[in-house]
Amino acid sequence: MHRFCLLALCLLLGSCGNVGVEDYAGQQPQLDLVRFFESPVEAWGMFQKRSGEVVKCFHVQVSSRRDGERLILDEHFLYSDGTRQQRVWTLTPQGGGRWTGRAADVVGEAHGQVAGNALRWRYSLLLPVDGSTYEVSLDDWMYLMDADTLINRSSMSKLGVEVGQVTLFFRRVSPR
Repeated sequence: MHRFCLLALCLLLGSCGNVGVEDYAGQQPQLDLVRFFESPVEAWGMFQKRSGEVVKCFHVQVSSRRDGERLILDEHFLYSDGTRQQRVWTLTPQGGGRWTGRAADVVGEAHGQVAGNALRWRYSLLLPVDGSTYEVSLDDWMYLMDADTLINRSSMSKLGVEVGQVTLFFRRVSPR
């Protein structure tokens, strides 16, 4: 009986910190991915080790286009060490706020869901570091703050152990 109570307590405590995207269903403003990315977007971010040390900062320029129902995001990264990278996402709506995504450096398919002002993405990414490539898992949370501002907080892990976090601020570019 003692073991059963201990197991139940561990399961209960483990579920306390588990927030789902549906918990944001009533939050405003409502996130509409197509509407947010219909204008060019700029983003600024940083990668931090799990210790909190900032390892790299970056700037991203994002353009988009539609291909039927699919949303194509073309991201151009410039890192603080001068390196550049491009990632092209193909996002496909699945109904009910669910999306799937593919990109060349994403292993398989990314799965996401929008509810209220939030989007949660989960996927595995091939990450180049110092001449080697590592497969890492990302748990990406995005929150629409206003019509032009989206904040992204990601946890990056390898074999279930967090290796760092990414913080990214997206801003829609106003037409001039």
